[in-house]
Amino acid sequence: MLRERGVPMRADELALALGVSHDAERDAFEGRLAAMTREGQLMTNRKGQLCVVAKLDLVTGKVQGHPDGFGFLIPDGGGADVFLGPKEMHKALHGDRATVRMIGIDKRGRPEGAIVDVLERANREIVGRVYEERGIWYLVAENKRISQDILVPPDMRGKAKAGQVVVAELVEQPSVHREAMARIVQILGSYTDPGMEIEIALRKHDLPYEFSAAAKRQATRLPRDVQKADRKDRTDITKLPLVTIDGETARDFDDAVYCERVGKDFRLIVAIADVSHYVRDADALDADGRERGTSVYFPRRVIPMLPEELSNELCSLKPEVDRLCMVCDMAITGGGEIRSYRFYPAVMHSRARLTYTQVWDWLSQPATVKEKNAKALLPHLETVYALYKVLAKARAQRGALDFETIELELKFDPHGKIETIVPVVRNEAHKLIEECMLAANVCAAEYLFKQKHPALYRVHEGPTPEKLTALKEFLAGCALPLDGGDNPTPADYAKLLAQIKGRPDFNLLQTVLLRSLQQAVYSPDNEGHFGLGYDAYTHFTSPIRRYPDLLIHRCLKACLAGERYRPSGSTWPELGVHCSQTERRADDATRDVENWLKCYFMQDRVGEVFAGTVSGVTHFGLFVTLDGLNVDGLVHVTELGNDYFHFDSIRHAMNGERTGKSFRLADRITVKVARVDLETTKIDFLLVDSETRAAPPPAKKPRTSKSK
Repeated sequence: MLRERGVPMRADELALALGVSHDAERDAFEGRLAAMTREGQLMTNRKGQLCVVAKLDLVTGKVQGHPDGFGFLIPDGGGADVFLGPKEMHKALHGDRATVRMIGIDKRGRPEGAIVDVLERANREIVGRVYEERGIWYLVAENKRISQDILVPPDMRGKAKAGQVVVAELVEQPSVHREAMARIVQILGSYTDPGMEIEIALRKHDLPYEFSAAAKRQATRLPRDVQKADRKDRTDITKLPLVTIDGETARDFDDAVYCERVGKDFRLIVAIADVSHYVRDADALDADGRERGTSVYFPRRVIPMLPEELSNELCSLKPEVDRLCMVCDMAITGGGEIRSYRFYPAVMHSRARLTYTQVWDWLSQPATVKEKNAKALLPHLETVYALYKVLAKARAQRGALDFETIELELKFDPHGKIETIVPVVRNEAHKLIEECMLAANVCAAEYLFKQKHPALYRVHEGPTPEKLTALKEFLAGCALPLDGGDNPTPADYAKLLAQIKGRPDFNLLQTVLLRSLQQAVYSPDNEGHFGLGYDAYTHFTSPIRRYPDLLIHRCLKACLAGERYRPSGSTWPELGVHCSQTERRADDATRDVENWLKCYFMQDRVGEVFAGTVSGVTHFGLFVTLDGLNVDGLVHVTELGNDYFHFDSIRHAMNGERTGKSFRLADRITVKVARVDLETTKIDFLLVDSETRAAPPPAKKPRTSKSK
């Protein structure tokens, strides 16, 4: 109607034109107008008239703040981001949805806009530190993308003291003429209290950390053990010597394995905890699990996807107790090809809870195995190990990518602060379990694809055309080709990786290859998994800690029963986006916590010299990762030398104009720790003459009064 009239109209005029007269109709009509306004389809002008946003040359999208005060609007319909200056960002906070009017091009050639209206406010509560200055109290948000100070009136301060970390409820959102205003609703404590970094991360990233009352009630009503009725229509595999193999600190055991020889071939059984038997679609536990999306593993603390009654007890495949499971039973040839497979619900009985270290000790030194139970299990483990070698060979033949990375583990003191940082030894037992899980996941994806049942696939796409062009330009400068033309395959990448092994610039080349690939996501559209070299791949093996895996179990059960599973309340595309977002949210939160702990760890090392690797190059400097610590810091461009340095995005380098000096991604350099800022979790380095002796990775150090 508005488009036909071609002019703005008042709501009552529009109602009259559409014949909306009854009170009930009027309420629904006004609700529809409000919804369309929130969605950015309509807006009200200064005369109180409704306008079609598309006719006003306005752009609707999400506001993304920057720590330096400016921001961007990320348009809903795609296209270039719109720059928002500090004055415009005074009207909104990071995460808000807004309508923006284009006002021109900024100095850097970016489209620039002015906020016309804020459609939806994203922030109800904010975690941050409260400060007092000349009698004025204000809150500084922990999320640095919220750069505005938020006023705290005296009557809304409660008992909070300056410098404390608090949770504040926004009582007034920012506008053109007024600051945002908040009421303190919870005092978390001092910034350096043990565990405070996790408390901050939970609230900063809006992670659900308390289960709903309904979910708690449902969890407490669950039985402690497998009931007689639960065993109905299930295959009994309790006689098979299945075992779980996990890390030393694991408490939720998702998967168990068993393998036997069948002539020259293998039979591999992967049994996965049957969480879907206890957590049904749309019940309270399912609602909480879906909201969380994944368990979050912080140093020394876990925020589980499901209550501990399930995750650590009833669903966990603990030793010497019967447990319900979903089985992927595979026949694998001596060449590593999965010839056949079948899925079925079962009851199992784990023989042992083993660790990676323990299993690898047994496999590498079988003569040292003396215990009776271990001797009984060893032949089965040796069979799994033989299968692993076959699967690993098949993996290499199909061109799956295998990037060499070093993982580090944080060791903590009794106060919850980092004591040392040590490399994680990834032995063959880790890879053994990984290959077994990959096999089961591939079978689940193939089965659902053949059944034409909707599901969430784990999709990892190759490089975008833009990234591929940049990659080829970079490789051309190194006299290296990437086969495959405009559509390189995983095998083409793997061939190049094999070709560059042993080169002094291997780390640089591997990093550039890795960064050319897209991020893995969950999607109902099966686009394959580029990194693993699979045409179809999904996540089936961890339903205790990942919601997509739980969905896959429901899909498999539906297919086995000749039915179709339709998740309540969401479409498959919506679930894919949600599960991908919760995964990123968990990653961001754990990264924040680790960065803060590393900053705390480095406080006492200001002035010390370390060797490191350039892990990032930007127009404002070099990011450097210290050897043996995995601690990152910045060497600002002004510290690179007395020269004008220019950023080369194609070659991932910073080049000196006069001296010709160049710093490239993966270069080895020596730096000195210049400054550690706990509040911003940033570490600044100074470039040191390469002849200066770098300190070794610090060992355990006596605690000083400062560190206490």
